Amino acid sequence: MQEILASLDRRWRRSDAALAPCHWKTCLFMTANIVLLSALLFDWPVGAALKNLSPSIRFFGGMLTDFGDSGWIIIVSAFLFFEGWAGSRLLRSPRCRYQAIRICQIGGYLLTTIVLSGLLANILKRAIGRARPTHFADWGPFGFLPFNGRASFESFPSGHATTIGALFVALALIFPRYRYIFVACALWLAITRVMVGAHYPSDVMAGLALGGWFSFMTAIVYSRYGLLFRIDPAGRPVTKWRLPKSR
Repeated sequence: MQEILASLDRRWRRSDAALAPCHWKTCLFMTANIVLLSALLFDWPVGAALKNLSPSIRFFGGMLTDFGDSGWIIIVSAFLFFEGWAGSRLLRSPRCRYQAIRICQIGGYLLTTIVLSGLLANILKRAIGRARPTHFADWGPFGFLPFNGRASFESFPSGHATTIGALFVALALIFPRYRYIFVACALWLAITRVMVGAHYPSDVMAGLALGGWFSFMTAIVYSRYGLLFRIDPAGRPVTKWRLPKSR
């Protein structure tokens, strides 16, 4: 671990690139308006309709909703990180070592953004204390009990949606050719939290935005270290995929 931290410190000191703008003001403005509109237009009718939701919709949502559980993503990301790190030490071919380093960096990037965005989401949902749809009859969609300590009052933002947003925006940055597929997957998987009655639409929108922005911001930080990403002329993080020539 000390070796890794020392390497990061050397990279930071050696790099003369400035941090690219993370556009947090624009993201915050757009997110706040989207979440507010979702809360005003959709949360009340969705909350009232959940008890009459079709069993087939609940079944469909139940099959997919656990995809947003961060546990398995953290395990896979950690595996990629350590497997890539081991490969970079054991492989002899420069090309293979480079590929192993890239796998290590991808695993580290996913691990960083999923863990940190999840921690932030958990802190926010406990501090905000919004009642889940299961309390709709008593509290409505705008019932809050901050720092209650009960899971039934930890609805905003959705932790699963935060993980989904972080994962698929990260994948869209790493593999931009498939970004529209990743966006569609993120929307469908996140909305399953509404299908199973665990969250309101505004909870899901807030979680997606939080996770997605966190992945974008983390990519900018990685680019400052020269890891996995670089900043293009438009100020956006893009991956560095050029492989060294085989010898």
